[in-house]
Amino acid sequence: MSSPVRMKFLISAVVAALAASLAVLAVQTGPAAAHGNVVSPASRNYGCYERWGSKFQDPTMATEDPMCWQAWQANPNAMWNWNGLFRENVAGNHEGAIPDGQLCSAGHTESGRYNAMDTVGDWKAANIGNSFTLSLFDGARHGADYIRVYVTRAGYNPVTTALKWSDLQLVTTVPNTPAAQWTQQLANGVQQDIPVSVPGRSGRAIVYTIWQASHLDQSYYFCSDVNFGGTTNPSPSNPSSPSPSNPSSPSPSNPSSPSASPSNPGGSGTCSATFAVTSSWQGGYQGEVRVTAGSSAIKTWRVQLAYPGTPPIQQAWNATITTSGNTVTATNASYNGSVSAAGSTSFGFLASGAAATPTLSCTATV
Repeated sequence: MSSPVRMKFLISAVVAALAASLAVLAVQTGPAAAHGNVVSPASRNYGCYERWGSKFQDPTMATEDPMCWQAWQANPNAMWNWNGLFRENVAGNHEGAIPDGQLCSAGHTESGRYNAMDTVGDWKAANIGNSFTLSLFDGARHGADYIRVYVTRAGYNPVTTALKWSDLQLVTTVPNTPAAQWTQQLANGVQQDIPVSVPGRSGRAIVYTIWQASHLDQSYYFCSDVNFGGTTNPSPSNPSSPSPSNPSSPSPSNPSSPSASPSNPGGSGTCSATFAVTSSWQGGYQGEVRVTAGSSAIKTWRVQLAYPGTPPIQQAWNATITTSGNTVTATNASYNGSVSAAGSTSFGFLASGAAATPTLSCTATV
């Protein structure tokens, strides 16, 4: 093969390989920011996102929450895209579509993205009573053809045994319910709060939820680890809205030392805000802004982040953001605007480039 021909062939091969890689990336990141999850008692991947999403590179996770640690190491996208645990065109044959031992990953769905959810071990378990509320969040307002809630039978030990269909006992079914009829109508979706009663149970178990969405033949599967006999689980919290995807699955590097920047109290001084870099990688970083109420409780808040140049923020969660010139304005989500006196809440974001500290100002209504 002559040199010019060989060079043309090599260039064509590289271009084709790059196009294929970008196509795969687009497929992997596409479904995020829609769909839903069980937020209470939290499913395995939503619980890991909720506890560690703002500090996913913190090495203390390895000892404090080892099952989440192994899951983050296996595939961070399983937590950032916590709402992709679904299968299509199952036609109601859930047991036929998902083999024993793979129930928590929906049968190794999404090319194995969620496989770590099947790992047997001591997952963090929510303490609940024999009567509890299961809360399913639906960010895309699909509604449900049905929702089935199972609990593992007495004697099953999730710490040592992989989950099989024969381990499950159906305890509650919610019939066809359009999104407009779900229990809570939220700014970022809807939530169905389902009362569940499992008399006489104690100790560890898995609550398994199947949500058959109404928009397509699309079935979602969630494992929630619980401990019967603890205190009743708290009132269901509205879910954090995650970043749509983890940017190019950044290689875990040592995070930058967190930097903090206090805000100038805005308006009547009813709130303040601080900024910190929670993790960083080549070409980007994750930031967190903590909003703290003053001496009085607040009902809503707004934080402005002013940058010396073009704002680097790409995606945000737990707040709605708008950009005007060099300033980003973040307003509270429907579920975190109310903050008690001296209490705090936070929102996070992903940004491009080197970490930049904005000038912050905070205003609130009381």
